[in-house]
Order: sequence, then C-alpha cells, then structure tokens
Amino acid sequence: MKPIRKAVFPVAGLGTRFLPATKAIPKEMLPVVDRPLIQYAVDEAREAGIEQMIFVTGRGKSAIEDHFDIAFELEKTMAERGKDLSVLEPTRLGPGNCAYVRQQEPMGLGHAIWCARDIVGDEPFAIFLPDEFMHGSPGCMKQMVDAYRKVGGNLISVLEVPHEQVSSYGVIAPGARDGALTEVRGLVEKPAVEAAPSNLIISGRYILQPEVMRVLERQEKGAGGEIQLTDAMAAMIGTQPFHAVTFDGARYDCGSKAGYIQANLALALERPDIAADVRAFAVDLLT
Repeated sequence: MKPIRKAVFPVAGLGTRFLPATKAIPKEMLPVVDRPLIQYAVDEAREAGIEQMIFVTGRGKSAIEDHFDIAFELEKTMAERGKDLSVLEPTRLGPGNCAYVRQQEPMGLGHAIWCARDIVGDEPFAIFLPDEFMHGSPGCMKQMVDAYRKVGGNLISVLEVPHEQVSSYGVIAPGARDGALTEVRGLVEKPAVEAAPSNLIISGRYILQPEVMRVLERQEKGAGGEIQLTDAMAAMIGTQPFHAVTFDGARYDCGSKAGYIQANLALALERPDIAADVRAFAVDLLT
C-alpha cells in the first residue's frame, strides 16, 4: 500500500460570498484569529505526514504563493529589531515541497483536481477544501490516514447533520459500519431531503486513488453545469474499497459568513493570550 505523500488544495475559487473582502485577497487567505485558512489546511496535512502540497490556483491568487515563500525584507527587518521569527516558521514550505498549477476557467471541483493530474502521478493523494475548517486533535486528515492504513482504497470525511440540511451537501449511501468507519455504497450530490440516502455529508477531506484522474478525464458535466468530483467518486464505488470516516472534531463552514465568525470565536476562546478578553466581551454583548 502506497503512503499518502501528496495533497491537492483547490484554491482557484473567486470567493464571491465574501465580496468585497475577497476582491483583491484570496478567500483562502482570510484569517481565523491570526492564521489564514490555507495555513490551517497545510498544517493539518503536515500533521498527517504529507510531504508535497499542490495548489490549484487561478488569477489573483499570488498571495498564497507569497505566503508560503520566504519574505526576505520582513524577516530581515524583524531580525534587526530583535523580534522572534518563529511565528513565520509554519509558513515555510521547503524547496520542492510545493507546486502550483492553474485552473484557467471555473469548471468545478472535479476539473480543479484533474488539473493536478501530472503532479499527482500514479500515487494515492489527499484533497483539502480549505474553507471547510476542520478543527480537532488529532486533525481530520491524520484520522483519515490512520484509517487508510487499515483499509486502503478511497476515503472521505463525513459528518452527521440534521436531515433537513442534506440538500446543501454531498451525501453518502452507507453500508456496514465499524466505529468511525462506514462503507460507502453510493454518493449523491445535493439530494432533495426526501430522496437523501442518509444524513452523513461529505465534509471537505478526501483520500483518493490515482484512478480517479482517468475517470475525471472523461467525466461529463453534472450538477450546476460543472465537472463534479462526487460523480467521479461514485463511478469508482464497487471497483475499489470505499469508506467514510466520521470526523471526531468540529467543522466550521468558512465559506459562509456565519461559519467564518463562529470559527474565529471558537478558536479565540481557546487561545490563552486572548480568551479572557474575548469571553468577557461576548458575555457583555449577550447581556
């Protein structure tokens, strides 16, 4: 069984739900407290033992490349002033540990993943959707990699939601269940509530075998007129092992304004340096 060494981060989206904030700043660079969303995703990948980060970008996304580069002027100025540079250490990706590829037009998540096919090569790989902020210890991908070592094949992260919310997500048709692992018998993208096979939704983390790239190559457009990753994964069910891992942690949908505010508040309340002030403010606000 090949290890998971590579991760794909589809970051070409326009972030229209956060305009005007995202007019000049990639949505993946929006901070949760003092780290951008993309940094949290990369840190989660590193914790899981992933070595190479592949960013599928678009126009206006150069700030992501700059974030993971060496900022010579900044570091020189900080060093001259005796400031601690360790805060920048997580932003360093070593030579050859990151790659960038363009998605020239918005044709869906499946198309974005397919754009990384030559860099992924013939290896299983992880996928991170950075605006799905998965918060837990160990991280979501670490939990998935541990499960992958037991069952191999393809894995997706899932969460239980109230049944009336399933029409906003990709949903699995579940089979046998063993603790946090659930056999996946089918996938449906944004089903009607009455037609949903379960309330287990796909939550932005994947481990897929390289064969998915060959499926995506001939994949027709699906929901929303886009090439859907969910459709390609569904086509692989029955040909390879396919499981879902129920994430033991919290999920914040940072693609929505409410979810983004919730993530900032939740993490601020965990920070020893600011928790007391934030909690006192929240109490005053609600009384």
